[in-house]
Amino acid sequence: MKTNKALALAAAAWFVAASTTAWSQPGEAVSASAGAQGASGIAASGAMAPAGRKADRALRRRVYAAIGKDKEISAGDISVIAKDGAVTLNGTVTEVAQIGKAETIARGVSGVTSVTNKLTVKKPFGGM
Repeated sequence: MKTNKALALAAAAWFVAASTTAWSQPGEAVSASAGAQGASGIAASGAMAPAGRKADRALRRRVYAAIGKDKEISAGDISVIAKDGAVTLNGTVTEVAQIGKAETIARGVSGVTSVTNKLTVKKPFGGM
């Protein structure tokens, strides 16, 4: 019984050691090439991409929340796309004045570098 446990532990230890070595090799190659290429090597390898997407999502939520705080604008009909500080507003509002107001609110959010406003006025039922 003790021999079986010892063999199982030895096999598990070998497996962990082999897995660790196999997983560390690609990382070593990336870090070596990143060291040779500098920061551009890291960006090209995609190492910065998850942090960028996270920042884009956070900015999108902040812009959407800021627009949602304004009681005159129906934020449910507006979508916000954020990419590296550039924000795009899509969707509809009920009045022309709300288009400019939503853009002004979005520009006031920290982290926003530019705003592309693609909002349109929603026509009421009946086409008038």
